[in-house]
Amino acid sequence: MKVVSVVGNRPQFIKAAPLAAALAAVADHVLVHTGQHYDAELSQIFFDELGLAPPDHEIEAGSGSHAGQTAAMLTGLEPVLTAERPDVVLVYGDTNSTLAGALVAAKLRLRLGHVESGLRSFDRAMPEEVNRVVADVVSDLRFCPSETAVRNLTAEGITDGVHLVGDVMVDVARTFAPAARRSDVLERLDLEPGGYALVTVHRQSNTSPEAMPALVAVLEAIDRPAVFPIHPRTRGALEAAGLLGRAEAAATLTPPLGYLEFTALLLSAAVCLTDSGGVQKEAYLHRVPCITLRDTSEWVETIELGWNRLTGGLDATAAAVALAGLVRPDAHPPLYGDGDASARIAEVVAAAPLASWPP
Repeated sequence: MKVVSVVGNRPQFIKAAPLAAALAAVADHVLVHTGQHYDAELSQIFFDELGLAPPDHEIEAGSGSHAGQTAAMLTGLEPVLTAERPDVVLVYGDTNSTLAGALVAAKLRLRLGHVESGLRSFDRAMPEEVNRVVADVVSDLRFCPSETAVRNLTAEGITDGVHLVGDVMVDVARTFAPAARRSDVLERLDLEPGGYALVTVHRQSNTSPEAMPALVAVLEAIDRPAVFPIHPRTRGALEAAGLLGRAEAAATLTPPLGYLEFTALLLSAAVCLTDSGGVQKEAYLHRVPCITLRDTSEWVETIELGWNRLTGGLDATAAAVALAGLVRPDAHPPLYGDGDASARIAEVVAAAPLASWPP
């Protein structure tokens, strides 16, 4: 059996690492990198730290508009999948790489699996929401991280090929947390465990020059030292708005970090403020309260349990209120599985029929 994984950004590299190891026991696993994230600190460091083999194919789609980036991926992926002749194509999460991989596989009539299927923010203004909905519709194997994700698919009339497997990020967290705890990043940044806030902001809607005054106001509203590993797009927007100096005065800005250093910061943070879907979930896994700088979340369970609060966007007043009312709830159930999601996915993939070519 041959399985092709299509990945393109930091969260997907992380998710693919444990699954690549599990798939190696049952299939020839081919990794395709679309180039959605291409800087060394956004790409290569994750392959190095997580032991992920170099990609077998690189598309080099680069940055650009959603249409331009997705079009480059579509054009690059079609000949790769045609040449590889896979039995199963796997896409991950909700990015343009997810969408492109799903569309090419569906149009080539290849069996498609969506890892992290069924998540919904119910906000179609988010490009990620459109990507994940389309991927779920055209998939054959839908790997859900939670009961909520299964219910979301059922509500949309999707019941075939749905597998509740848990979340591969639980696998990653359990495997790499010990190494992250050995990082010296807190000492280098002069941070006290439990005495600081960790901030991430990267979504397109929050990284325009027009959004930067609100972002700086949020940073200035944080009631403790803050460390902000900053995405290149966010730094560029701060510079364009003439607000980089104020941001640097309000928080310790660092370049993007690898998985181990970022996890080390998250493990010892008092609170995390983020607009990332994945970081919300990682905060929950590591029992860190989260304040989400958005008006919706894919991880609704974390909100229901009190581990996560929404601010409605880049709203300094709402962030300050959330920080003032910060709590660490007692209840922390294993919402996203027990750390065997990769093995479960590999088992389902191994049982899939082999493809016949041409499909």
